[in-house]
Amino acid sequence: MASLPSPSPPPPPPPSPPLCFGYGTNGLADLRLDDALALLSDLGYDGVGLTLDHMHLDPFAPDVAVRVRHLARRLDALGLDVTIETGARYVLDARRKHGPSLLDPEPDDRARRVDLLLRAVRIAGDLGAHAVHCFSGTLPPGTAPETAWRRLAETLAPVLEAATSAGIPLAIEPEPGHLLATLADFHRLRRALDDPAFLGLTLDIGHCQCLEPLPPADCVRAAAPWLRHVQIEDMRRDVHEHLPFGEGEIDFPPVLAALADTGYRGLTVVELPRHSHAGPHHAEASLPFLRQAAASAQVPVTDHADPKPTGTPDPPAGSTARTTVGLTVRPTVGSTAVPAGGPTAGPPDRQRPPAVVPLPSRPSRAANLPVAPPGEPSATPEGSTP
Repeated sequence: MASLPSPSPPPPPPPSPPLCFGYGTNGLADLRLDDALALLSDLGYDGVGLTLDHMHLDPFAPDVAVRVRHLARRLDALGLDVTIETGARYVLDARRKHGPSLLDPEPDDRARRVDLLLRAVRIAGDLGAHAVHCFSGTLPPGTAPETAWRRLAETLAPVLEAATSAGIPLAIEPEPGHLLATLADFHRLRRALDDPAFLGLTLDIGHCQCLEPLPPADCVRAAAPWLRHVQIEDMRRDVHEHLPFGEGEIDFPPVLAALADTGYRGLTVVELPRHSHAGPHHAEASLPFLRQAAASAQVPVTDHADPKPTGTPDPPAGSTARTTVGLTVRPTVGSTAVPAGGPTAGPPDRQRPPAVVPLPSRPSRAANLPVAPPGEPSATPEGSTP
């Protein structure tokens, strides 16, 4: 009797997408924005977490449209991706940190925060950003939690509508001390809003270490279906203090492996908002740390040129001196690939591609921006006000 042929071996699992590392401008507040971007490009970062604030890109500046067009060309020339962050401390209120919030008792105050987020969505659309980051705010004194949750859902509705129209995920961040502080709180909001497609999650890895019941790597796997933006730094349990890598308690290789295994394709942005006094030093030290952690976990990272010596001229606008993720073709909502076993199931014997993976060059996003009519050098984007 003839023997049956041996079954073919199963195909290898698909390669993990390479991780893309960025650095937050809120940790480079003492540098001009052009200088900060040049620094990150020279060091070999893939992108930037751009906080809208008075010292870098002021969303309320009369010439904001002109500045956005300049920034689009600058990002293209330097080969940097971008996520828009809205955590500036005093951009709306010079005397109250992060005020007013989406939870404030006065409707006019909440409307000011909504206006900022709508401006952020428009800027993100013009720059081809991965996402717009936001947060809930703290519970106002005298406000019942149920009232605050209702306000949060109602106030976010027009922002989500704008984000959906623009094709930009709105990625809310669980923030220690805020109404929405944990992953469980994110799911409460998601259910209250009937699970809108463009409501995503910003996951701060340090916050997971600080207060989540799961280890940070498990938080990544649990959050994967909704993950649109990642912030990363070191931190200690029960202490909300953003620390340089190596000064906290986090084991980073498993975290980066979880991001790769779940198919995360956004930026992973170093978040050191209280270290601007030594921002260039921390930016220079952070990227080698993350790349070494990725190598330890056999996680691929993007293939960029070696860091240029300080003072090397920037490439001309529109050039492809570096290869990186194309941002004008945005990842669609739901593009985070979750393993077949669910968000907690990572392939135990994953076969990874080489540690450094070249990516296609980015088409110019500046070409898609509105052009100011003759005699109107400071025209604002449609629907916006100076």
